[in-house]
Amino acid sequence: MALARKHDRHIGALGARWGLKSEAAFRNALAGILEENFNIQVLNVNEYDDQGEVFGRLDQVELDIIIKNGLLLICKLKSSIDKAGMHVFERKACFYERRYNRKADRLIVISPMIDEPAEKLAGKLGIELYSDSLEVKKSEGMMSRRTQRKHLGNPHRMRFASLTASYADCM
Repeated sequence: MALARKHDRHIGALGARWGLKSEAAFRNALAGILEENFNIQVLNVNEYDDQGEVFGRLDQVELDIIIKNGLLLICKLKSSIDKAGMHVFERKACFYERRYNRKADRLIVISPMIDEPAEKLAGKLGIELYSDSLEVKKSEGMMSRRTQRKHLGNPHRMRFASLTASYADCM
């Protein structure tokens, strides 16, 4: 029994390390492609929250920011995300918007594993999700990529849902 727990801990540690390395690799690839081929600025912002707005205590706040022709996208790359992680992302985005007095045009989470409660919350918060197409289910306020193309022409200009009052209060 103790050996099984030891193996579980090792597997969990490997999974966590793999997730962090995968996020960094994907972030670097995305930045390289966008900056070199499309003249898009990609920033990894790491700010100190000296008021404890995001976590309720003083801490670092890390976000990926994409800027093109004045368009501001706030992104989060995660190996997996749950409902709590989605709330944290929204608080981080609000923190950035308040600090720089600038509203994001799009909030985006990219993750191969998004649990269903997080997916539903994202729809309510107006956060766009990019995930494994086999895992993504339609949730309230969300349309499939095919439906977006059919009804909107360009899926990248689509916000899945209207912003909630909490997000609107960011600024």
